[in-house]
Amino acid sequence: MDSPQPPIEANDFSESDWHDPHEDDITITLIKQHAYCARIAYYETCTPDVRPRTYKMDAGEAAHERERQRAARRSLAAYQIPEGERRFEVRMRSESLQLVGKVDEIILAPDRVIVVDYKLTSWVWDNHELQITAYAMLAEETFGLPAPLGYIYLLKRRKFHPIPVTDELRQAVLATIQSLNRIRFDEYMPPPAANRNKCIACEFRRFCNDV
Repeated sequence: MDSPQPPIEANDFSESDWHDPHEDDITITLIKQHAYCARIAYYETCTPDVRPRTYKMDAGEAAHERERQRAARRSLAAYQIPEGERRFEVRMRSESLQLVGKVDEIILAPDRVIVVDYKLTSWVWDNHELQITAYAMLAEETFGLPAPLGYIYLLKRRKFHPIPVTDELRQAVLATIQSLNRIRFDEYMPPPAANRNKCIACEFRRFCNDV
């Protein structure tokens, strides 16, 4: 972690994940939200029409679009590889995981695939690491290449933050999928986040009567 202070907002930007005709698929955005606060995943899946549109979402979309234009001109030096094919806004789906997502950038190198996600924030948090790992797992299945490392690009700091895709993070993604399935199919309401600082600016706070 870059900072000891927890974030206070639920979402820096909610990506437009790809919605496949497979209605039981889980979006990678839900993986990130669950890691931040499992109750957000409940509201998103069990009460999908209640989420308000926020200024931060609009600002995130605009910042992402500007960064895509700049990224296309950037060299591969930041990723520490000599060559590779770059693709942007790549949609992927895993049949085995029933997981879908759209990642901001992918680099296809001869011996690996690298996933890159842009964040309108100054810090990298646990939920971002889980999100990158989930993208990496999708990329491995999609392109048949290992994805040992991903990157978060911090838009506010113009800085790349490497995320090693560890076995521990992979297991955490699988455990999160199991938890999300319980929430979605059993309409299970999880407890609120243990760190109540996360509730301060959460757009769902008014729906939680116990925080």
